[in-house]
Amino acid sequence: MIRQYLRTFLLASAGGAAVCLAPGAMAQTSGPDAGRDTVVIVGTTIEETQPQELAKYGSDLSTVTTEEIRNQGFVDASQVLQMEVPGLFLAPRGGPFSYLDISLQGSRTQDMLFLVDGVRINNRLYSGTITDTLPSAMIERIEVLKGGQSLFYGTQAGAGVINVVTRGYTDAFNGQATIGGDTNNSLHLDAYVRGKAGAGNYVLYASQDKSDGFPAYDVVQPSATDRDRSYDVNSIGAKYRLELTQRLSVDARYHHTDARLDYPGARLTAYSKNERDEDIASLGVNLDASDMLRFQVKGYWHDWDSNYTTINNRLPLGSGQVVLDDQTFWGYEDKGINAIAEITPGGPFEYVVGYDFQQYSGRDDVLLIAEQEEDVHAVFGQLRSSDDLIKNGAFALGVRYNETGGTSKTVWNASGRYDFTGWLYGQANVGTSFLLPTAEQLYAVDPFSTLGRADLEAEESENLNVSLGGEQSPAVGPALGWQATYFARNISNLIGFADFVSLAEFDALYPNLQVDPDPSTPVNEFFLNGYYTNVGGEVEVRGFELLGTADFGNGLTAVASYTHTDTKMEGSANQLARIPTDFAKVSGSYNAGRWGADLSLLWTGEQRSNVAGFGSQNYGDYVVVDLAAHMFLDAEETHKLTARIANLFDEDYATRVSSTLIDGSTQRFLFANRGQPQTFHLAYSYAF
Repeated sequence: MIRQYLRTFLLASAGGAAVCLAPGAMAQTSGPDAGRDTVVIVGTTIEETQPQELAKYGSDLSTVTTEEIRNQGFVDASQVLQMEVPGLFLAPRGGPFSYLDISLQGSRTQDMLFLVDGVRINNRLYSGTITDTLPSAMIERIEVLKGGQSLFYGTQAGAGVINVVTRGYTDAFNGQATIGGDTNNSLHLDAYVRGKAGAGNYVLYASQDKSDGFPAYDVVQPSATDRDRSYDVNSIGAKYRLELTQRLSVDARYHHTDARLDYPGARLTAYSKNERDEDIASLGVNLDASDMLRFQVKGYWHDWDSNYTTINNRLPLGSGQVVLDDQTFWGYEDKGINAIAEITPGGPFEYVVGYDFQQYSGRDDVLLIAEQEEDVHAVFGQLRSSDDLIKNGAFALGVRYNETGGTSKTVWNASGRYDFTGWLYGQANVGTSFLLPTAEQLYAVDPFSTLGRADLEAEESENLNVSLGGEQSPAVGPALGWQATYFARNISNLIGFADFVSLAEFDALYPNLQVDPDPSTPVNEFFLNGYYTNVGGEVEVRGFELLGTADFGNGLTAVASYTHTDTKMEGSANQLARIPTDFAKVSGSYNAGRWGADLSLLWTGEQRSNVAGFGSQNYGDYVVVDLAAHMFLDAEETHKLTARIANLFDEDYATRVSSTLIDGSTQRFLFANRGQPQTFHLAYSYAF
């Protein structure tokens, strides 16, 4: 009964978004957290203001603020994105700090670009490695740009960009320390300090998140003796911005994470750990050469190393164990330089020009990918209208030329926004994007399954986002707003998987690959592998998003959104795997000054995946509710308690489904990754 009521309420609220929603409420700037956590960002570089500038010219931007993150007691970045961002679907496979499926307005996971302070996180050669090591304690805000964004961000930005911005600068010295835990035997510790030092500003932060976790699967075999998914994530960070003159500044940033993440299987697993060592560093120089010319040059480095160990039980259970992997390595390194300039000469137009150099390298000791390195050079430019040309609107046109290993790609983008009245506007973003092939697709030499092709072409996409919206602030009653968005993407030149039709075809495609993993067999077993190739057909994405907000002026605010997507292969009636056809989010917040409460609801409709031995399985149709409350214990607002119940009604839901063999049998059983069960969090913070 409760689930039926919640679904009815959620759908009714989301449907009402068409008459009560405002993008401004989901595109806020940084706001206050606790009483002493008021953020004043010192300096505004081209990179820092770029998402807001793109929103001015017609891109759809959603921002989650530090106040929303802290008051709701989220543990990591994925929980924030899962519950708070309209149009974005996210499913962590095993609770906080785990791999995830993510879809922005019907996209595939690989069509999303993930950044931390503007530095690419999902490496070009390993596009699916969207981070599982970002604690919420480090986050100042999260910015989500929707629609194709390859003009400024390059590959993997076909559906949008997620940028996690770390703790911001202040002139006034302040800080905070937090200790907390939850009913999954978890411990959370974090602290930060920031302020002014000489001619510059600094931020220092650190956190630890450690948990015994919860059972990863709904069904397991007796041979799986490691069943709870635990984690231990330790992060430190430092930032320093030095104002050399009023027009010249240098900004240095460093973030480091050590983590031990458990990824058990549904059978045989006795021990399974991924050990992570991740570094993100950047150094930027910002120059306002004149009132008409601004420059930024930024170098960055991202190093991601993972060593994993897997020990399985032998069958029959009790007959010993076997080590499958012992500190087996896979990892990558990104580094590069980005230079960008804004030219505002006055008159009807403004200009942005830039150059990107990116160098990717990676190695995988399982897929037998030897150390590979690629360089990317890109130039881009954008023409923007000024207020002198259009008073109530703005438009921009841009082009980017990308060259990688002798392969070139040119993409373009056009966007604009026009305010018809004070309460009605329209905006659009149209263009092309691209997705370069991954290291596995290019270089894999797996003796038993996969062969890469070094001559693969990049995938290409055409994208369109069109929105109509408005907002009203009457003298009496709540301030209401609304936005309705239609989105469409066609992805062509797809990279898919093919089987060899003959040994002659294998010899023609892989003339130098003659090593037989098992010489006792009569044929080269590599011939039995499949291989990656550019296949025909397109992925077609069509859908709409409704968003609504209300501010009642008494501390009570609400946001509702509903997203419908059709993501299908050309000519197919079936939705692509792991992308829901419908989902909705509703959140409400009440701030009474010394205390407040937040409610978040997520409804996911049909979501299917093809499972070996079981065919197409629907594992959607669930509602998850989070409830949080916070209270300051003193008038100075230095002591704060935050409580949160994740999955308030203990919904038993799946985040992915699969199958494997029953112990001692050739038959398979169906199992699901479990969503986080009902979990009570409590934290105490001291601000100074």
